[in-house]
Amino acid sequence: MLPLVLLAIAMIGVLCVLYGTLIEHSWYRLRRYRIDILPAEGPGPDSLTMLHLSDLHFVAHDAKKARFLASLPPVDVTVVTGDFLAEPDAVETVVAAVEPVRGRLASWFVLGSNDYFVPQPLNYLAYFRRHRKRRKADRGRAADLVAQLRAGGWTDLTNVRREVDLGGLQVELLGLDDAHIAWHDSRVAPRTAPDRFGVAVMHSPDSAPETAALGYPLMVAGHTHGGQVRLPLFGALVTNCSMPRRLVSGLIRMGDTVLHTSPGLGTSKFAPFRFFCRPEATILELRRAQS
Repeated sequence: MLPLVLLAIAMIGVLCVLYGTLIEHSWYRLRRYRIDILPAEGPGPDSLTMLHLSDLHFVAHDAKKARFLASLPPVDVTVVTGDFLAEPDAVETVVAAVEPVRGRLASWFVLGSNDYFVPQPLNYLAYFRRHRKRRKADRGRAADLVAQLRAGGWTDLTNVRREVDLGGLQVELLGLDDAHIAWHDSRVAPRTAPDRFGVAVMHSPDSAPETAALGYPLMVAGHTHGGQVRLPLFGALVTNCSMPRRLVSGLIRMGDTVLHTSPGLGTSKFAPFRFFCRPEATILELRRAQS
C-alpha cells in the first residue's frame, strides 16, 4: 500500500510541474483595479489609466509574451517596474515588445537586478533561506537596454525625483533602483512638493514602507512574482523580499498610501513555472477621491 501511495504522490507532483511549466507559465491575463485616489478637487483629469507591468523576463525568442503585450488596450500612463530581461540577448526583443504599450501621456521604467546582471541557476531551496549569500555575477547589457528604451520615448526613473504634468495633474514622481540588491538611493525620496499628487515607482517593495511614510499616495512595485508558487489557503511559499506572504501581490493599503505589487508577466528562465499565480498585466484606473 505504501509504495502505491508514494507513487501517487510522485505522479501528482509531476503533473503539477507540467501544469505550471506548460500551461500557467504563459497563461497571461489582464486585471483591472479602480482606485479613488486622485485629488478630489483641482486641475487635472477626473480619471487616469495606468498600465503596470513588471518582471517581464524576456528571452531572445518570446513571441507569445510579445503578442500578449501588443493586445493590451491603450492607456494614459505605462510603468514597468524592472526585470525586463531573462538573458542579455533579449534587449532588442523586449524593447520592440514594449513599444506598443507606451502610454499616451507618459512611459516610465526602473530596472531590476536581472537587467544589471546575467541571471544564473539557483538551487530552488535557497529561496527559503532568510539570508542568502551574495554571488558573483557577470554584468549584463543594462546600458544598452536603457539607451534603447530612452530612444523609444521611455523615461528612466532610476533614483530620481522630479515634477511632471499628466494632462494637467501636477505630480511629484519618485523612482528608486532595486532595493533587493541595495541599489536604491533613499536620499532622493523625501517630498519637496507635497501639494502635488505623489507617485513612487520601485522594483522591489522592500523600499515601500519608508517611502509610504514620506507621503506618496500611490506606489507601484514588482520583483516578488506574486510568490510564483502559491498554495490554496496558505498563499505564497516565498516572497523573496521583506514583505509578509499576505502582502506579496495586489493592492495593499499602507496608512494613507496604496501600493500595487505586480505578480509580473515572466519568470527566471531557470525556473519557468508558476502555480496558482498566473502571470499578469494590470491596469490601475485612478479616479478622483470622494470629497
